[in-house]
Amino acid sequence: MVETFVQSTDDVVRFLKDQHNLIKDLFEEVFAASSDEAREKAFTELRQLLAVHETAEEMVVHPRARKEVDGGDEIVDARLAEEHEAKEKLSQLENMDFTSKEFLDELASFRDAVVDHAEHEEREEFDKLAKELDGGELKRMAAAVRAAEAIAPTRPHPGVESAKLNFAVGPFASMLDRARDVIGAALR
Repeated sequence: MVETFVQSTDDVVRFLKDQHNLIKDLFEEVFAASSDEAREKAFTELRQLLAVHETAEEMVVHPRARKEVDGGDEIVDARLAEEHEAKEKLSQLENMDFTSKEFLDELASFRDAVVDHAEHEEREEFDKLAKELDGGELKRMAAAVRAAEAIAPTRPHPGVESAKLNFAVGPFASMLDRARDVIGAALR
């Protein structure tokens, strides 16, 4: 199972920002891997964290930002478009040869897009939610994000970016993804 939990769990904003930092660290692990197996393992961890993290944001954070943040619809729509592109790129990356220069070049471009996306989320959604919501609401959202991550798919599913689709498709996709992850690990 993917390890998605970070230390600060009482505030959804801090929790998600900490995960953004963990995602950045995982990108660096992929680039710095000393063997093909280490690179594949680090990329698998990165892929899993990105998948569950984005699903939780789509299920919990984006719907709340639409309601609470001025211009929320436009902000969330832009983030969802980026998330769709990221899921497509992540799907392509997971089918590439981890040992190739092309993989590393594509991964570097993907990392830049993910970091840019995270910075937009932090500035345009998270920080604004932190100003609009009280500590109890931020804590409840953190619990909801952790629950969403516990049932989220571990692989990208382009086209499933809305809360409704994640609730409808997510549990089934998660079951299949997690089984595929366990079987794949056993066959290595």
